[in-house]
Amino acid sequence: MSTRTRRAAATAAAVLAPVAIWAVTDPLLGHPLRITDGEETLDLGAAPVAVVALVASLTGWALLAALERFGVRRARAVWAGVAVAVLAVSFLPLTGDGMDTGTRTALTLMHLAVAAVLIPGLAGRPRAHS
Repeated sequence: MSTRTRRAAATAAAVLAPVAIWAVTDPLLGHPLRITDGEETLDLGAAPVAVVALVASLTGWALLAALERFGVRRARAVWAGVAVAVLAVSFLPLTGDGMDTGTRTALTLMHLAVAAVLIPGLAGRPRAHS
């Protein structure tokens, strides 16, 4: 499998993973994902979940491609470090008020699922052909 094909598959899986978590949490278990900020309430549906995961995935892929293109030594390791740092920072909004424990848990699982698929999927080495 080519690097591009493997990375495209990882990107697709990184989009589907949080949508699957949303599908279990919201429609299946009946816990709508809601964030409240004062008087405004944001209901998180499948489309926003997928769009955020897609944007994050494509941004990560673009950064990795740029690092490789400009000859950064150990580009994949540098990228993986940046990806882990971005994952850590992505949890900061989850520490605030405005969401219940179920929503916070689901969002945490979504962040972890995207990272678990994307980091090895984009930075990993292609398999050797047998």
